Amino acid sequence: MIRVAFFDAKEYDINSFGRLEENPEVEFKFLETKLTEDTAELAKGFDAVCVFVNDTVNAAVIDRLCEYGVRLIALRCAGYNNVDVKSAHGRIRVVHVPAYSPYAVAEHAMALLLTSVRRIHKAYNRTRDFNFSLSGLTGFDLHGKTVGVIGTGKIGRIFIDICRGFGMKVIAYDAFPAKDSGIEYVSREELFAKSDIISLHCPLTDETRHMIGAEAIGRMKKGVVILNTSRGALIDAEALLEGIKARKVGAACLDVYEEEADIFFEDRSGHILNDELLSRLISMPNVIVTSHQAFLTEEALANIAETTVNNILACLAEEGGFCENELCYHCGEIEKCRQEKRRRCQDEGGKK
Repeated sequence: MIRVAFFDAKEYDINSFGRLEENPEVEFKFLETKLTEDTAELAKGFDAVCVFVNDTVNAAVIDRLCEYGVRLIALRCAGYNNVDVKSAHGRIRVVHVPAYSPYAVAEHAMALLLTSVRRIHKAYNRTRDFNFSLSGLTGFDLHGKTVGVIGTGKIGRIFIDICRGFGMKVIAYDAFPAKDSGIEYVSREELFAKSDIISLHCPLTDETRHMIGAEAIGRMKKGVVILNTSRGALIDAEALLEGIKARKVGAACLDVYEEEADIFFEDRSGHILNDELLSRLISMPNVIVTSHQAFLTEEALANIAETTVNNILACLAEEGGFCENELCYHCGEIEKCRQEKRRRCQDEGGKK
């Protein structure tokens, strides 16, 4: 039996992973607390830990996990910017879920865009009070507008297809353009200058952190709409707020936020929010914030649970087993080496 400490467990996690409990090879211990250096001790006696986007898996935590004999870190998400994969290399294996339901995230991005530009959220609040005035609800057509998509992985390409269905002109930027995709790629600077709407679908790395900052916003069209359903730190929130106040940014739709770790996924309605920047963003009439829910569909949750269990079994059911979703730091191609070699990358000393 493979025992897994499941950190930051929510009701929807327990429900989706609970459907797989008939699997006799994996046993989950659901823990409400997030994984941190202070809570890592809860992983004692377990073969693996299962973590999410706001768990902290830095070098200190990895040291503790290795000390406790944990052999695997199983991310139940695509992003891994919260994991120190360099520290993990050669000591503890790391796997993720690269694709669960790209449609869920792409569709949520479009839902946010439509809600914003057609003022649906404002109309909803008004009609609840039997106010049927149309004053201040004028939006604009998406048809004919230029949307700039940053990141053309599965989610980005599905979002592009949705935009094309609305008759929008699509341009894109990606450090690794998709071959034979029919996508019009431009430089990041050109994308900023030409786009009426900009949607972020790229991972968070040292190169993409604060990609949208004061300089980038200065290059954008007046009234640009910015969407982020990827990672909060892609946007410098202070620069975004200044851009909104200067009327440069026409609207912002955010499913993620840089400092969300201690805020999102929890009910804070009975508390004073200590994050002044987030409070000011939410107070803006042209800002929509959702609480990192773009992934949250029944289909996505089922796929996440199934893939996570399969990742755990592939790595731990037999010693040194191959897992196509393993992350590797050594060769510099953190995700790609597993796809090309069909085996784990080895360092110069031959240690896996």
